[in-house]
Amino acid sequence: MNFDLKTLELPAATTEKCDLLVILVPEGFKPGQDALSVLVAHALKCGDLEAKAGKHLHLYQAPAVSARRVVLLGAGNGSARAVRQALQAIAASFKLPQVKRAVVCFAGEAQPDSVCAAVQAVADASYVYTTTKPKAEARTLNRVVVGVAHAQAVREAFAQGVGLVEGVEFAREWGNRPANHATPSLLAEAARSLGRQPGIQCKVHGPAEVARLGMGAFMAVAQGSEEPLRLIELRYSGASKTEAPVVLVGKGITFDAGGISIKPAAEMDEMKFDMCGAASVLGVFRALGELQPAINVVGLIPACENMPDGRAVKPGDVVTSMSGQTIEILNTDAEGRLVLCDVLTYAARFKPAAVVDIATLTGACVIALGAVRSGLFANNDALASALSAAGDAAQDLCWRMPLDEDYAEGLKSNFADMGNVAGRAGGSITAAKFLQRFVGEFPWAHLDIAGSAWKGGAAKGATGRPVGLLVHYLLGRAQQLSAKDAVKKPAPSVPTRRNVRTKPT
Repeated sequence: MNFDLKTLELPAATTEKCDLLVILVPEGFKPGQDALSVLVAHALKCGDLEAKAGKHLHLYQAPAVSARRVVLLGAGNGSARAVRQALQAIAASFKLPQVKRAVVCFAGEAQPDSVCAAVQAVADASYVYTTTKPKAEARTLNRVVVGVAHAQAVREAFAQGVGLVEGVEFAREWGNRPANHATPSLLAEAARSLGRQPGIQCKVHGPAEVARLGMGAFMAVAQGSEEPLRLIELRYSGASKTEAPVVLVGKGITFDAGGISIKPAAEMDEMKFDMCGAASVLGVFRALGELQPAINVVGLIPACENMPDGRAVKPGDVVTSMSGQTIEILNTDAEGRLVLCDVLTYAARFKPAAVVDIATLTGACVIALGAVRSGLFANNDALASALSAAGDAAQDLCWRMPLDEDYAEGLKSNFADMGNVAGRAGGSITAAKFLQRFVGEFPWAHLDIAGSAWKGGAAKGATGRPVGLLVHYLLGRAQQLSAKDAVKKPAPSVPTRRNVRTKPT
């Protein structure tokens, strides 16, 4: 799908030929003399339309308006949150088979973050998964024009929104794929495809390389599956080699049956989403390839299945992690922390400025925060604040959780340095405390996305979160680095048009 940014006010919007014209009407709307302004003003006066975010009025072949369908849409105070909420309210309009070209026009002054939000909201509303649905109707919307009063003022935000769409849709695509279409090997191929983007390199480690690294915990999880594990290593180089990278670690359990501690059958199909942490890392790198920020980023993805097999690790087994610490595996369904702990140890070799791991780690986090916010744990206040602010800016919210040392008491083991579980109470926190033992001294944060990475029920599917949060964090950090080096490196120009694909290339 193509997105275009255009200087377009209501008088000119009346002549835009399109299948759907959406007019975002803010509170305090001041009408002009053109046909659309008259329509909006009359609808507001008669009470058929409110400027409250999400309130809308559908029109068909309105007089003096070229568009076949017109939606007058309340945009509230015009903030990014209000704009996104408004466009979500008419999501079905963007999926109509007759709508191939749409125009979204701001009837008031457009703020940069609101333009970014509008691009993402339209893409989200029109997204269709078709990879394993050959008879399904593909996305018919192929071109969207975003009209604003002053295009130059929001050009960078528009490009950022388009780049985020690329990343989120890449993450959703791989999150939604069934486990037999998203094996560790296929996930590695998806990562290799990102190596064709400028500034991105990919390296894939197989079982032999992982064994040489001494990743005993990671290998223990994988040993019950016929699918060979993969350790995926991505690098984005946008800054000087001397600049320490941010390392992103994404949990890549491509299917989680629970191992010997097998899960109940109900909703086990949703365990294909247990690699959404990995998918989010892939999505971030897809966005980095588009946006090209001046920052260095490393992505690490431990990918494997967790299956019950005669060779599978058993409750009570003790394994040795890459760090040398031994772990008593009390519950084989607490496998995510086992694959992550070895990769967190591996991350130290990059001498990172910060490490963020992303994982669908615990059902306890879903109980604590539901689907609204991801759980945020951090050993560094500055990193926690930066991630929380990025989540707010991206409307991809998180909430900081405690890491008191008292929570680690339950991890004590009579037979190893630690157990891999500590009981039900505070389960998301004790899981984070387990990971913290493998972090070392560098700034580290853990995002538990078990509640936010996918939706169940009729709306079942991956959300692409927390790609938005992570990209906003990285862009913010890149701006800080560029500010320090502004004399040496002038800011690159950003194009106004990008091509957004619905599937990875």
